[in-house]
Amino acid sequence: MGQPFTASIPHRLGKAEATRRLQVGLSGVRERFSRHISILEENWTGDHLNFRIAALGQTASGKLQVADDAVHLSVELPFMLDLVARKAKDLIQKQGRLMLEKK
Repeated sequence: MGQPFTASIPHRLGKAEATRRLQVGLSGVRERFSRHISILEENWTGDHLNFRIAALGQTASGKLQVADDAVHLSVELPFMLDLVARKAKDLIQKQGRLMLEKK
């Protein structure tokens, strides 16, 4: 494994509302992408999420930290998943922004 895959998504919701929206939104992501990604573990502690996923026969672990003005994602990926994630970075950030948009 090389450098972790990272992404930051800015928001103006505050920590509590951003965390709430992510918790709700991740269930939708789980359903929408279930053919491609399995969430093996999802453990929220306040505004911090530790998770483990499986895709393409490989597993990866990561963390998501909600700050007052941004969400920070960091995932340790095996080589094959790293290639896929780097190509999908725009999609990952777009999905995050959709969950955090003001409604």
